[in-house]
Amino acid sequence: MKNLPIALIYSRLVIGLLLVGLAWLDVPHFAIIAAMLISVGLLTDIFDGIVARQLKVSTEKLRRLDSGVDQIFWGLVIATAYVRCEAFFAANATKLLLLLAFEGLTYLLSFLRFGKEVATHSWAAKLWVLVSFGALLQVITSCGSGVVFEACFYIGLLSRLEIIAIILALRQWANDVPSLYNALRLRQGKPILRHKLLN
Repeated sequence: MKNLPIALIYSRLVIGLLLVGLAWLDVPHFAIIAAMLISVGLLTDIFDGIVARQLKVSTEKLRRLDSGVDQIFWGLVIATAYVRCEAFFAANATKLLLLLAFEGLTYLLSFLRFGKEVATHSWAAKLWVLVSFGALLQVITSCGSGVVFEACFYIGLLSRLEIIAIILALRQWANDVPSLYNALRLRQGKPILRHKLLN
């Protein structure tokens, strides 16, 4: 049972690669298959941390692995969407590149300050994942996403800006920092409240 969180984390790599492969092969009923696979991937993303905390195996190493695999999984989902609907990416290139730049900046700052990748798992970042899930499903299934993509863009920018602020506020690297407010408390040497399911 103690290896279950690791299995859930690595399952996202398998799901992501399967998505890209199926999209490239243009299999019948791909939209339905993709919706199910991405949903399963999202559920593993939600429950790996919860299970790890319940089993008391939630270590820094595990949380860093979780963050790294998350990046790869969602990158593969984006690649799947690109294979299915290149036109959407061409039409929204500026916004997508801006999001990518801010995401890269969070990692660059974290490495420059602490020599480690980002693993804050903030509440705003979790919200962005959920909205991104909806936007990517729309793109994959209908080759378009209006209001949901706009929400994804602005929530994405705001959550990246908060993560940058968290990185700058922390005196030393920390994982599972729910918000900038909590980062400031850590900076002052004060304890922070973490929800047992979310952080």
